[in-house]
Amino acid sequence: MQHRTLHSSLFLLMLLAAVIGLYQLAARFPVQWDVTRNALNSLSPASVQVLAQLEGPLTITVYATGLDTQQGDVRKLVSEFIALYQRYKSDLHLVFVDPVKQPEATRQSGIRGNGEMVVEFGGRREHLTTLNEQILTSALLRLARGKEQMMMYLSGHGERKLDGAANHDLGEFGKRLQQNGYRIAPLSLAIAPEVPDNIGVLVVTQPQTKLFPGEIAKLLRHIERGGNLLWLLDAEPMRGLDALAEALGLVLTPGIVIDPAAQEMNAPRDWALGTGYPPHPVTRDFDLITVFPYARALDMEVDSPWERHILVEGALNGWISPQRGTRFDPRRDIAGPVTLALSLQRQAGEREQRIVVVGSGSFLANAYSGNGGNLDLGVNMLNWLAGEERLISIIPPTALDGKLILSRHQLTALSLILLVGLPLLLIAIGTGLWWRRR
Repeated sequence: MQHRTLHSSLFLLMLLAAVIGLYQLAARFPVQWDVTRNALNSLSPASVQVLAQLEGPLTITVYATGLDTQQGDVRKLVSEFIALYQRYKSDLHLVFVDPVKQPEATRQSGIRGNGEMVVEFGGRREHLTTLNEQILTSALLRLARGKEQMMMYLSGHGERKLDGAANHDLGEFGKRLQQNGYRIAPLSLAIAPEVPDNIGVLVVTQPQTKLFPGEIAKLLRHIERGGNLLWLLDAEPMRGLDALAEALGLVLTPGIVIDPAAQEMNAPRDWALGTGYPPHPVTRDFDLITVFPYARALDMEVDSPWERHILVEGALNGWISPQRGTRFDPRRDIAGPVTLALSLQRQAGEREQRIVVVGSGSFLANAYSGNGGNLDLGVNMLNWLAGEERLISIIPPTALDGKLILSRHQLTALSLILLVGLPLLLIAIGTGLWWRRR
């Protein structure tokens, strides 16, 4: 009897020691698995990258009461969400302020509703009224940038607008830039004395009317002074921009790029698919297909003073056709592959001048920017032009669709299982138990 008692005591002691040891290991080396479809309990790699850019303490002040009649326990919801970020940044501090008990502090912070928050880093702050990963990560990305840069786009001659809503405008691209901390504004060279020296990048798109000689002169002086430029070209008449192409040493082949591979993906043949991305900071870790509708091929003069890098190649089995021919004609067409986007660099005084030329203005237009990785590549181009290489390939996450959509056959099968199969199974089990007992 005593022997059994001793064995039982030793077993309990060993079991207790094992439990304590496992607890210590779990506390010191926490491991988690997120098995939800939308990874609701994990941060995206982009959010983790943004947190890695923030060197120093980060404070999130939430102005919320304990309970809300509509939202429930706001503080608990916020704490659980911010804990996802605190896993990767130990010096992220979460502070709660009760708007009822501290009305003056709430008023000074410009808080209007329960649950609003202020994110502070490095003496800068962002005010958020809604909380999700996309919004918070975008705010952190703006704080990581350090300073707000001005992006201006040429206007006054029917160019595409960075804040426009029309299909041909670049409004979605402009929204992404603003989300990442850039300021955008139009620039009319007919009114402005010069292109401002303090802008980060000037965006030029295809004009619909011819630019005046004085406007071209101002644009060329901007290039001579070392200004950075994003030029979205279309396969249309240049309307005064021939001088800019000459200043950059560009060779523009007449015609539109025809890509049979696009037709195989149920897209028009006059869309060129970007599939090749030679090594460059703009295309670092970028492996998405991009679409360049109605593109024109780009080339450079042999003796150009610019350092040239090809960014995107496409139409491997396509050609350049002056007449949009459906078949390759060696007498008039030029066989692919073709260069769809390229970068130019040179030393301008104490600064490095950077220019990106894309052979398709529709590449970032509202009607086409959602195709493949167009927007992501466009943002990478702007980050490189603005000297923000560390933010290249950091794209704020977007919410995934959490709806479960079943076909008619799947719904029928599920209904039969739940309404017929499961009751029959329970009846069979009950009948078997009854028969055994009898």
